[in-house]
Amino acid sequence: MATLTWRIVLAGLPALGPALAGCAGGPIAAVSPLSRREEEISPAGLDWAHLKWRRGIESQRRADNGDGTFLNPILSGDHPDPTILRDGDRWLMTFSSFESYPGLVIWESRDLVNWTPLVAALKTNIGSVWAPELTQHGGRYFLYIPARFPDKRSIYVIHAERPEGPWSEPIDLNLPRHIDPGHAVGEDGSRWLFLSGGDRVRLSDDGLSTVSEVEHVYDPWRYPDEWVVEGFAPEGPKILRRGEWFYLITAVGGTAGPPTGHMVIVARSRSIHGPWEHDPENPIARTWSSREKWWSRGHATLFEGPGGGQGKEQWWMVYHGYENGFWTLGRQCLLDPVEWTKDGWFRPTGGDLSKPLRKPVNVPGAEHGMALSDDFSTDRMGVHWAFHAPGAGEAARVSRDGDGLVLKGSGASPTDSRPLTFICGDLGYEVEADIELEGDAEAGLLLFYSPKLYCGLGFSERGLVMHRVGTQRRGAAPADFGRRLQIKVQNDRHIVTCWTRTPGKAWTQYGVRFETSGYNHNTAWDFLSLRPAVYCAGSGSARVRSTTYRAL
Repeated sequence: MATLTWRIVLAGLPALGPALAGCAGGPIAAVSPLSRREEEISPAGLDWAHLKWRRGIESQRRADNGDGTFLNPILSGDHPDPTILRDGDRWLMTFSSFESYPGLVIWESRDLVNWTPLVAALKTNIGSVWAPELTQHGGRYFLYIPARFPDKRSIYVIHAERPEGPWSEPIDLNLPRHIDPGHAVGEDGSRWLFLSGGDRVRLSDDGLSTVSEVEHVYDPWRYPDEWVVEGFAPEGPKILRRGEWFYLITAVGGTAGPPTGHMVIVARSRSIHGPWEHDPENPIARTWSSREKWWSRGHATLFEGPGGGQGKEQWWMVYHGYENGFWTLGRQCLLDPVEWTKDGWFRPTGGDLSKPLRKPVNVPGAEHGMALSDDFSTDRMGVHWAFHAPGAGEAARVSRDGDGLVLKGSGASPTDSRPLTFICGDLGYEVEADIELEGDAEAGLLLFYSPKLYCGLGFSERGLVMHRVGTQRRGAAPADFGRRLQIKVQNDRHIVTCWTRTPGKAWTQYGVRFETSGYNHNTAWDFLSLRPAVYCAGSGSARVRSTTYRAL
């Protein structure tokens, strides 16, 4: 029996076999479980754990490697449905902002790799904002915006003399059955919006109304039925004219669901009125395997980069994709170089975008991103912070008085309190918030996907509140508990740990951890991302003295 026991021990602990080989026949040394340490705590993204990004502000990852190359994403975190515009020697880009207001943050770059925010163009809540179109025509800038409430859907337009604003109030174009407008100008100067499903509508000369009925003009290329996709869903039409050809770039396959779903297809015509000829090599970009670094690649815009003229033109595509293992971060912005073929088609050359690529141009001292920490000494609403699905007058809940941000309470929990959130794009990070309660309030620090899916810690004068999967559990107050509490939340590749302390004391780890890989669109819909957030519920208010962000 002793021999049998010995063999079981060796079989169960193969790594200890060599160490015990000299002890055959003798006593077996006890191995304490306390001497072992976890290895990988999360399987997310392990195939690509060898990739390293250059670190920027607060150790946030940045695409620019500092050696003339870059590694995607160019904008990490939730930056879906990119729309890009060349404006002199700079490029402007914005993205779907969905339920976040102020929304439609416009970003600026001079090298296509390093980006800084300019302004949040949309202030008035018109519903969940889907794929917009940023364009310039006749010296004026336009944003065409599909948006939806549960009881109303349409496409709107706002306009400005400068990208920095001020931007106009939204004008309803009364297009309730379509999304994803793409602005185009025909060979005769006529203005159009191409729409989802292969349809289009003519715009007035000033671009602020429609002057025709919606008409169907294009039947998109179809993939084989056996391909594993989410659904056909032709969307995101983008029109570009080069030489004698108009090129129509469309997304099909569905923007989420299986990693192999989304793709980029192309057609061309010598007239804005068609007929449209399919690219013989469709789809020109797609995720072919779930082992690739980027999933669901699609929704592309083709554009000319720096260095144009004298045969030195550069062409690129921007599109979005989910990072392997990190649906929670939302769809991130990717940059892919393009080459033109002799027969007038174009081909992306960046492969699966898992390797460094040559930068379009080097701009010395180019800055990227922004600090996600905040002492609230300046107003960063829109560019940094945004309300989730704000109601009328929501902005009045926020004020600054030199000692932090005061957030008035709303609702009874994060589900109906419309928290303040911000986008982050790191695979691991820590966020801290220093919060003081005023009146009858509950406040805290969250990782927030939607009103039905969030986690984190809150507190009131009655004690701590644990939030998990959008539900609440109240607990006893810790020692030295008062009306001011500092909360820290760490998200290490979906494993979430929380700590609390009163100012000047040591951190105390909360007794429950969370696993958040399922806090994403494929679980809960809405096309959102998991974001750090602060909330305040009840009739009182919370003074948020500061928030601190650090990438791991």
